[in-house]
Amino acid sequence: MRIQLLPDQLISQIAAGEVVERPASALKELLENSLDAGSTDIQVSLVQGGVKQLRVADNGGGIAQDDLAMALTRHATSKIASLEDLESVASLGFRGEALASIASVSRTLINSRLAESKHAWRITSDGSDISAIEPAALDAGTVIEVNDLYFNTPARRKFLKTEGTEFGHCEAAFNRVALSRPDVAFMLQHNGRALSRYAISEPSKRFGEVLGADFAAETISVDESAAGLRLWGVAAKPTFNRHKSDTQYVYVNGRFVRDKLISHAIRQAYQDVLHHDRHPAYVLFIELDPNLVDVNVHPSKTEVRFRDGQAIHRFIFHTLHKALASPTGVSNATTANQAAFNPFASQNSVRPELGQGQYPKYQAQINLSATEPNHFYQTLFGNSANSSQNYPNNAALRANRDGLADDAIFANNLHENHAENDFPLGFAVAQIHGVYVLAQNSLGLVVIDMHAAHERIMYEQLKNALDGEHGSKTVAMQPLLIPVSFTADRLEVATVQEALASDNASLQQLGFDIAILSPSTLAVRAVPTMLQNADAVLLARDVLRDLREYGASRALTERRNELLGTMACHAAVRANRSLTITEMNALLRDMEATERSGQCNHGRPTWFQVSLGDLDKMFMRGK
Repeated sequence: MRIQLLPDQLISQIAAGEVVERPASALKELLENSLDAGSTDIQVSLVQGGVKQLRVADNGGGIAQDDLAMALTRHATSKIASLEDLESVASLGFRGEALASIASVSRTLINSRLAESKHAWRITSDGSDISAIEPAALDAGTVIEVNDLYFNTPARRKFLKTEGTEFGHCEAAFNRVALSRPDVAFMLQHNGRALSRYAISEPSKRFGEVLGADFAAETISVDESAAGLRLWGVAAKPTFNRHKSDTQYVYVNGRFVRDKLISHAIRQAYQDVLHHDRHPAYVLFIELDPNLVDVNVHPSKTEVRFRDGQAIHRFIFHTLHKALASPTGVSNATTANQAAFNPFASQNSVRPELGQGQYPKYQAQINLSATEPNHFYQTLFGNSANSSQNYPNNAALRANRDGLADDAIFANNLHENHAENDFPLGFAVAQIHGVYVLAQNSLGLVVIDMHAAHERIMYEQLKNALDGEHGSKTVAMQPLLIPVSFTADRLEVATVQEALASDNASLQQLGFDIAILSPSTLAVRAVPTMLQNADAVLLARDVLRDLREYGASRALTERRNELLGTMACHAAVRANRSLTITEMNALLRDMEATERSGQCNHGRPTWFQVSLGDLDKMFMRGK
C-alpha cells in the first residue's frame, strides 16, 4: 500500500483513542476546561457510568459565539499561541485536542454564554457531522453534554467495562480534580441521584470530605518553600499506611501527575518509618515556575519532566523527612513506646508515670510460664501443637511437677526426649515485647520475628492449596456462621459483580464467598479455612483491590503470588499477641517444615542466629 493522507475524521478518532480512553478520561478533560475557564461551581451528571451521557455544567467565562465551531476543531485552543507559550504553560489544557477528540466519537452538545452576551449559543456534533450554531437559553457559563460515547466506533466501545466499573473510574477522576481545587464547589450525580457535594472550603476540610475522616485525623501538615519551589499539603503518619498506593495524590502547578521521580523521593522520606510492603498516603502540591517543568510529555498529561529533577527530588525528600521526624508525625502511643524502649536513654531518667525504683509494666509480658490454652495455634497451624510426631507424651503436661505450669513442663519434656539437632531452630524460652520469640538451639540463641515467620508459613500453605496439592486447585472455604456485611465503594461492588459474572470463579478459587446486598453493601459469607481468624472485611477489601487492579485472570496467574502475599499477611499472628511456650514451639516446628521460611514473602528475614561465641564476645567472657 502506498503512503497516503488519512481522512480528518479518522485522524480525530485515532487521537480520541489516546485522549479519551473511557468516560473518566473525557470527564477529566471537561473538568480541566471548566477550571481553566475560571469556574467556581462545577456540576457533573452521569448516566450509565458516563457511557450513555456525561454532562458538565460550570459558571465559567463561557465561549463566544464565533469560537464555538473552533472549539470542535483539532489543535484549536485559546490557551497558547506559540512555542514560548507551550514552554511556560500554566493552564491545565493547552493542546486543543480534547473537545475535538471527544466529539469525534460521541454525540456532543455545547451550550455556552459569555457574561456580557444577551443569550447563549449552542452547537452540536454527531461524530463527524457538526451543526450550525443556534441561539439557546443559559445563564453565564458552559454546559457540555457527551452522549453515547463510542457509538460510531463499536470496536472501542466493547472494551468498556460494566456500568459500575466505569462510574467508579469517573468518580475517582472527579475526586482527583475536587482535591486539587478546594476553592471551587463541585457536585456529582449518577443516574439522577446526587452522590457528592463539595462546597468551597479550606484545603484540610476538602481533603477530609473526599478521603474520609480517618485519613484527615492521621495527617501531618506540610508547607515548605525554598529557591522558588513550594511543597504543601498533607502527608499521613506512618501508622496510617496502605497495602496499595491508592491514596496518593500529587499535583504539579495544580495538575494531577504520576511521576516516578516524585514517588521515589516520597518513598525515600518514609523509608525509615514505613515497611517496604506498605504504602504511604498523601495529598501534596508542588508549585514552581512553569518554565522549569515540561507538561507536554504524555497524551493524558499525567506525566511531567523537570528541568532539574535532582533538585526537585532533594527538596521533596528533605521537606517530608523533616515533617515525619517531628513529634507530631507519630501517635502518642508510639512516642511513649519509643521512650520506654530506647536503649540509649539516660540511665538516670525516670518515666513520669513511674515512681523512683519502679519498672515499666511491659517487663511483665515476658511469657515464661503462660497458662493460655494452646488452641490458638491448633487453629492457625492445624494439629501441629499436639502432634505426637513432634512432641512427647502429652500426659506429662498434666503433671504439676515442681509447681511448674504446663507450658514449662512441656518445654522441659522436649529437651529431655529429643536431641537438639533434630530441631535446628531449637526450643522456645521466651517472648519479648509481643514481637520476637527467643529460642535456644545447639549453637546458641535464635531470635524469631513471629509475624514474618508465620506470614511465610501461611503464604506457602496458600500456594500449595491453590496449586492443587490434593488436586482441588482451590483454597478450602470456611462458611461464616454469621455473614459479615460492610459498606463498599462502587469499584469494590463492581469487582464482585464482574467476578460473579465471569467464568473463572476467581473469588471461589481463592476461598471466598462474597455477596452483593445493595449498591453500596457487600457481605462476606465465607473465607479461606486457614484464614478464618483474620479480619474478614479488611481481608476482602485487599483481595478485591488486587483483583480490580490486575484483573481476575492476571491476579490468578502472573500476579498470583502478590495476591496470596496479601492474604497471608492478614492471617499472620500480629505483634503484641502473647504466645505460650507451646504455641512458640509450634511456630518453630512449622518453620522447620516450610520451604523458604528464612524470609517472609516480602523478603524480610524471619530469624537470626546468635552463636555462643558471639554472646561471649558481647560480655567479654574469657578475657
